[in-house]
Amino acid sequence: MSMVSNSLTDTSTERLATTGVSQGDVSDFFALLKPRVMFLVVFTALVGMVVVHPDIHPVVAFAALLMIAIGGGASGCLNMWWDADIDAVMTRTRKRPIPAGKIQPGEALAFGMTLSFGSVIVLGLVTNWLAAGLLAFTIFFYAVIYSMWLKRSTPQNIVIGGAAGALPPVVAQAAVAGHVGWESIILFAIIFMWTPPHFWALALVKSGDYERAGIPMMPNVAGPDSTRRQILVYTVLLAPLGLAPVAFGFGGLAYAIIGTVGGLAMLALAYQVYRLREGEPAMRVAQQLFGFSILYLFLLFATLLAEHGLGFFRPVFG
Repeated sequence: MSMVSNSLTDTSTERLATTGVSQGDVSDFFALLKPRVMFLVVFTALVGMVVVHPDIHPVVAFAALLMIAIGGGASGCLNMWWDADIDAVMTRTRKRPIPAGKIQPGEALAFGMTLSFGSVIVLGLVTNWLAAGLLAFTIFFYAVIYSMWLKRSTPQNIVIGGAAGALPPVVAQAAVAGHVGWESIILFAIIFMWTPPHFWALALVKSGDYERAGIPMMPNVAGPDSTRRQILVYTVLLAPLGLAPVAFGFGGLAYAIIGTVGGLAMLALAYQVYRLREGEPAMRVAQQLFGFSILYLFLLFATLLAEHGLGFFRPVFG
């Protein structure tokens, strides 16, 4: 694997030196921002706002969410710039704008850096510098710590790197409240614990892609059986953690029901992933866990949004 990684690093160096005129249009530059990830960033950040400060001024809220979204998109852009070499050999990423030749690496780097600095500065001016500092740290963690270091060096890349994807609610709470409280820390913990079973389920299905790219994902390093066991362990921890908003008084009855049913469904699928080891049924249930995990996280945060932002909040405790 090290020979493959070294070869990819050499290729990356060559790609960074590439010059030329972009053949991409606005949609290609937008694709660099990983719009689906941006949606998750905005959505979780919005929930981080409303659970602590539901009556925030809409203009400030919009400006803060926009800058958090742009910062998240900048992280994705810098990730695509750095990972252009491995994106080119993976079936699910080879049509991205840089490996497809639509956008030059230097253009992507300039675009990502401009958005990074711009989003941090504007967020600081519009809200406060604590939020701006947290956004800057999030961008740095994803683009440098995760993309440039962890992703290619350790099978724990998703576990540690998941912190970047879990930070938007923390940034959002800092933006509207001027401090970081338990609410956003709990939301951070839920996303952080959700990330390994979510991505490792996909890694089981796409292990061949990661092998060709030389990425040390858990199934390729520790083996599929170990990965299945760890998926189950993380899900066992995630299910009760998902109910923490109820215990801490900012999750209502609807959230308690959704969290309980969703957590049990996650556990059932994780157990099936652990139990089924070979063949098409094993891959199918891993794909099902990957898909349902997205729905699970969405429902948790959507329920909190409905309870707080839409006035349906009914605390179970406290």
